[in-house]
Amino acid sequence: MFSIGNENGPASKCIFTHSVLPEHIDDRHPPTKKKPFATITELPFAHTVDLILPQEVHRAFKQQLDGDVGSFHYARVYMTLGEIVDGDFFNDYVKTGNILMIAEGRRGIDNTFSLREGVLRLDLDRPTYERCGLDGKPVRHPGRKHTKERYAVEIELRKPSMLHGKKGFERVVWAFKNVLNHSLAWLFHDLNSPRGIRGPISKHQPHCFTASPEAIVMPHTKLPALTSIADLCDPEYGAEVLEWFGMVSLSSPRIDARENVDSFLSRYEVPMPYRRDGDPDSPAVETLVRLRWRGLVPAPFLLRLWLATREVVGERWIALSVAGFRQDAYTMLGVGARDVLAWECK
Repeated sequence: MFSIGNENGPASKCIFTHSVLPEHIDDRHPPTKKKPFATITELPFAHTVDLILPQEVHRAFKQQLDGDVGSFHYARVYMTLGEIVDGDFFNDYVKTGNILMIAEGRRGIDNTFSLREGVLRLDLDRPTYERCGLDGKPVRHPGRKHTKERYAVEIELRKPSMLHGKKGFERVVWAFKNVLNHSLAWLFHDLNSPRGIRGPISKHQPHCFTASPEAIVMPHTKLPALTSIADLCDPEYGAEVLEWFGMVSLSSPRIDARENVDSFLSRYEVPMPYRRDGDPDSPAVETLVRLRWRGLVPAPFLLRLWLATREVVGERWIALSVAGFRQDAYTMLGVGARDVLAWECK
């Protein structure tokens, strides 16, 4: 576990895990409650995803990327909270369906809302929370002494009591009609309809998107040692490798073997394991491909993508870097067919 950040800000941590996959995994029913698959499923949606892989692995994987494995659908729609808990939208998507939604807003500053597995989460400032009259819990802000108190309200809309005419549900409807009654921009994804956006949302005039990967080829890239599990499990070297993946995501010229920058401007060097019996080895130079998805990226899509890579990685490596809406992020490195290393930043 690595401590990241300064003493005056929120306490952030990076948790490192090394998992060894079983010889056989049912791709239709993977063990999602165990690492490394739990790392993917615990972050329900992300806004940016990078898949980093050697060029030869990309060539073997390209045919699957051109199919259903490499794309997903989502929509942007303007709705009020009251419209989410009313009519066919509520009955078809929330009560019996399975959708993901997240509203516009800056976390910790604006009132923000999200919907996952029938649970509607409201992150509210204190005045709004008191006006709503809903049950919630205070949200702690470690390290921020002068931040105003905020409250989180979680409403399980799939409960049998969440029906019109029931006292508890009518309190929710009243709050959405009289307090939280503004129209907001939402991102929407229907997990039960992976091939497109259809159903009751159509009457709200959604703007639909198909997210496909944007590929960047990075020739002459200097690589650290990514296949030695013992070296990668070293805390210091592992942190440096995580930084290197960040440089790849930025397409930084500092990792280009042809780059010759003055050391006065940048002293960054691609990390290599320290050898007590001599100097570190020189970084390898290869051509990498970085594939990037943006939008409302659902966890089931990432799980399907990760499982598909196992068939083509062989003895090489492949990495997945994911950034969530709530400042959570993780990077997973698959080495060979069974070893998976993960850095989860929270």
